[in-house]
Amino acid sequence: MAVSIRENSTVLFQGDSITDCDRNRSDPLDLGRGYAMMAASWFMALYPQLNVKFLNRGVSGDRTKDLLQRWEKDCLALKPDVVSILVGINNTWRRYDSNDPTPVEQFEEEYRRLLELTRRNLNARIMLCEPFLLSVSAQSAAMREDLDPKIEVIRKLSEEFQVGLVPLDRIFRDACGRQQPAYWAPDGVHPSLAGHALIAGAWLQHVEV
Repeated sequence: MAVSIRENSTVLFQGDSITDCDRNRSDPLDLGRGYAMMAASWFMALYPQLNVKFLNRGVSGDRTKDLLQRWEKDCLALKPDVVSILVGINNTWRRYDSNDPTPVEQFEEEYRRLLELTRRNLNARIMLCEPFLLSVSAQSAAMREDLDPKIEVIRKLSEEFQVGLVPLDRIFRDACGRQQPAYWAPDGVHPSLAGHALIAGAWLQHVEV
């Protein structure tokens, strides 16, 4: 399902460090150095007549519960016409590096709440982006046990809420057939330049004007 971006729309990218990507917090229009900037740049170059505004409010380290805490200020108050969400890898990662797991039931409850709040308060189109994890080490491979059920939750919610879905986990898995995983994400989580471009290209393929 493609998400429509119309003339004079505001598009909001939300998520964790993959979306944040060193954005300048003192500049509300800064898009960072990753896929959000790349996707916005290409879209604006291809469709200058649409006068679309792009915002990035990704915050490094965020989990679903963190997005919920700042959703009023960093989403609803901005009144975007399109909301793109990429979150979930930190819900998995904290289980392994901080002994702070997010049960899949909690993940679903929090993610569902984000979508419900957005639907209730905004007339916005929504795009969900799957979290992903590349097997660059035995540790990252072991984390799939936790992440895979969370990806399934996002797929289920995309169908339930009838919103867009960018299947990044599959896209990265396919890309690893062309080049080794570390080429796309050196630590298995944070994309390289090529990895960010892969996300941006996939995102653009799932929007329409």
